[in-house]
This record gives sequence, C-alpha cells and structure tokens, in this order.
Amino acid sequence: MSFRPPQNTSSGLDRGAPPSAIDMEIIAEMAAALGRAGQKVEQALEQLNAASDTERAARLKAAAKAVHAYFIQRELCGLRRHDDAINHYGIPRAVLVRLGAD
Repeated sequence: MSFRPPQNTSSGLDRGAPPSAIDMEIIAEMAAALGRAGQKVEQALEQLNAASDTERAARLKAAAKAVHAYFIQRELCGLRRHDDAINHYGIPRAVLVRLGAD
C-alpha cells in the first residue's frame, strides 16, 4: 500500500499552480530574512577584519555564528550550495572551519 500526503496541506508552489497571496507573502519574507542574514554576515566580517589581536577570537566566533545562521537561512530558501555565497562575501577559511562550533 502506498501513501501520499493530503492535497490540502501542500501549497500552490508545490503543485505548479500560480502562487497565492499567502505564498507570495511567505516568499517575500524568506527573501527579506535572507537579506538580513546577509547583512549580518557583512557586518561580522567587517568587524573581524578590523579586529585587533586581542579581539580576534571573539570576532571570529561572532563571524562564524553569523555565517552559520546565513547558511541555514539559505537552505531554508532551497539554496543548498554555498560556494557562490562564500565567494561573494569573501568568507575566510578561518571562519568556515568554525561553522557550527559554539
């Protein structure tokens, strides 16, 4: 016996139908959230680049947290590959190796 999900729980985007008003609002909010996360990455990387030797460890941790949150938001938007984002923001390897470490 096979099962399929109920038809009333999937959005119009899943069925190929034109998006409803609520679907459009959800998409707009996802894009806005991704933009805000990207701004936090930019700010964290700027602070990391301007950090003194004594501040570097804390700024590195903050940058890793911001990048981790950004990657999660990208994945929620359906963007699974992060290579373009890494290149766009110039995320240093020192930050990438700390992703997810708290």
